[in-house]
Amino acid sequence: MAGLSHHLVSGVGVIVLALVHLWGNRLRFLDRAPRSIWLSASGGVSVAYVFLHLLPELDRGHHMLQRAQPMGLDLSAYLLAMAGLTVFYGVERLACGHQRRHAAAGDPQLEHPEPSTRVVFALHVGAFALYNWIIGVVLVQRDEVGLVKTSLFTLALAMHFLVNDYGLRAHYRQLYHGRGRWLLAGSAVAGWLAGATMEVPELALQSGVALLAGGIIMNVMKEELPTERESRFGAFAAGVAGYGLLLWLAR
Repeated sequence: MAGLSHHLVSGVGVIVLALVHLWGNRLRFLDRAPRSIWLSASGGVSVAYVFLHLLPELDRGHHMLQRAQPMGLDLSAYLLAMAGLTVFYGVERLACGHQRRHAAAGDPQLEHPEPSTRVVFALHVGAFALYNWIIGVVLVQRDEVGLVKTSLFTLALAMHFLVNDYGLRAHYRQLYHGRGRWLLAGSAVAGWLAGATMEVPELALQSGVALLAGGIIMNVMKEELPTERESRFGAFAAGVAGYGLLLWLAR
């Protein structure tokens, strides 16, 4: 019964995450400068989640990977987290460079995407699809079960998805609205289905969490730190403090 209830709660959670991608474009109040307080607060929640929950979990995963030593490999969760950060930094730089070239050519909104744009779009959204798939698996395979903890996990990731969705729409406009958001929503659900129907080895799960940690850190920082974002520090700090308090109360 406990397994059934966890599947139910995590199933609702993954639907919420999918809907963030599908309906995020309807939140018009996010498209403003200075940056919407909701986006900055969402970034703060994501940071609190990483440092207060994901990094401690990464440390536990690191010790498990060190004990496992599969096929003589010296696996490190921290090395995998660095790899996750590096991959997402790479695809972000590729997307930004391509967008600048379009702006110089007089098509800053990517209204007439050429084949190279579609290749960059496929790489960028493909990386996020893998990211979302891992999140879907982790959501249903997590050791911590229960309505409160799963809800807090879903809240943090929903707000993080909101920030990711905003960034991808800014890069690709209609390309992302037309198919990218559906791919990301579907990949989160597909990950949940994979995790719900098969037993994922603990080694693979911890490796996925490590890659995820690096990706989340990179994606939060690239949305909050650049000066052109005109981010709201007060809202960011409130997101950090508010979610940190919720995690403390849920201990």
